[in-house]
Amino acid sequence: MNTLTPSFTSSVAQSRTTRLVVKLCAIAALSTPLWSQAETKGLLPITHWQQANGAQIWLVQSDSLPMVDVQIDFDGGQRRNPANQIGLASATASMLGKGVKAAHGRPALNEDQLGEAWADLGASFGASASSDRFTFRLRSLTDSKLLPQATALAAQQIGQPAWPAPVWERERAQWSAAIREAQTRPGTIANDSFAKAVYGNHPYGYITTPQSLQNMDTKAMQAFYAQHVQPCRAKATVVGNVNKAQADQLVSALLADLPADSQCASLPSVAEVAPLTKATEQRIPFASEQAQVLIGQPGIKRDDPDFLTLLVANHILGGSGFGSRLMEEVREKRGLVYGVYSGFSPGNHAGAFTIGLQTRADQAEEAAQLVHEIVADFVANGPTEKELQDAKANLIGGFALRIDSNEKLLGNVANIAWNDLPLDYLNTWSDKVQAITVEDIRTALKKHLQPEAMVTVVVGGAAS
Repeated sequence: MNTLTPSFTSSVAQSRTTRLVVKLCAIAALSTPLWSQAETKGLLPITHWQQANGAQIWLVQSDSLPMVDVQIDFDGGQRRNPANQIGLASATASMLGKGVKAAHGRPALNEDQLGEAWADLGASFGASASSDRFTFRLRSLTDSKLLPQATALAAQQIGQPAWPAPVWERERAQWSAAIREAQTRPGTIANDSFAKAVYGNHPYGYITTPQSLQNMDTKAMQAFYAQHVQPCRAKATVVGNVNKAQADQLVSALLADLPADSQCASLPSVAEVAPLTKATEQRIPFASEQAQVLIGQPGIKRDDPDFLTLLVANHILGGSGFGSRLMEEVREKRGLVYGVYSGFSPGNHAGAFTIGLQTRADQAEEAAQLVHEIVADFVANGPTEKELQDAKANLIGGFALRIDSNEKLLGNVANIAWNDLPLDYLNTWSDKVQAITVEDIRTALKKHLQPEAMVTVVVGGAAS
């Protein structure tokens, strides 16, 4: 209901709306800082255990708000897409919100009824698929009446999805139209071309197309879901006002309707991203005043020992906005761009190291060449001592902002869970960053970046 326009409702509906507003206001409180009075050394402890069905749970118990956030991850992300059904993981996740079958005395619900049910509870639930993970997220008040209802509804959505074929036909048509429209934009063309050049045949470089969507139906989604979303594969993160017993019961209830695989057979291995052996360039004409420029190569996996060292290195090079070397050299000194950035995207496999910028089409060549020179110098010589100390101060000083809400803390603890990091990872993060030296960065850069074998994609300007 749109509360900004006049409407005629019964007193019951008005009462329900009032209750909903109160609940939503409580949920909005999740943005309230949780650590404003705590040093990073005093972070709440993480508790980890495994259930009999194989599901693993990581818990941070926080009594500061009457809320709970739950994230459950499975190895069912985009890297698991079949080559002829690219987009299947995302399509499967999307369809989980399109209706549920009747179960345990609860009625079947179509997508509209499901949305209304969540609104009435003042809670939220959803599924998504990233490069590596198939993820469920639940957020609810811990009220003794509301949380069991939210848990039951989420469990029904996880365990009893309806898979309505007519809805998928509609969704596929809309998604295909959106893809065709996006492919007329220079940014999409640049990103797609860059992904193909960096990743080659690896699933990280797969591009969803109308044809790949045409190759899938709800039966394919059900098969994908059954293979990848099983209790034995679950990594569940719980943050909020619940104790260990309550968190254990909560996760058990959420997964209760999934078929258990006592064997939990291993999933097929996925090949690693192949390193590039030489530099490649793509100049793609496009009728626009601005050119999109992407430069990069395969980077590192998340479990690489040099992860933190390269995080600091990238902060200096192009990850810190106006304080970065790229911004100083390319924008401030020469005025070639409005902005330029760099970043690593580590995952289960080597995600791309990417430098991105936009500039006038007639100076794209000059800007790209300058970026290559800056990167080559940075890899060869590393940062200055002052650049390193400034980066450390900025990263360590801003650490509290990474965990200042339930949602942010949930993401960080889920990162620990997914990547099998030590339970004290957040507590030791600042000390480990502080210990990084200029020589550490030089060594890591030379090991992982090859300036002479990078991809350059430029979209914009006339054909040469």
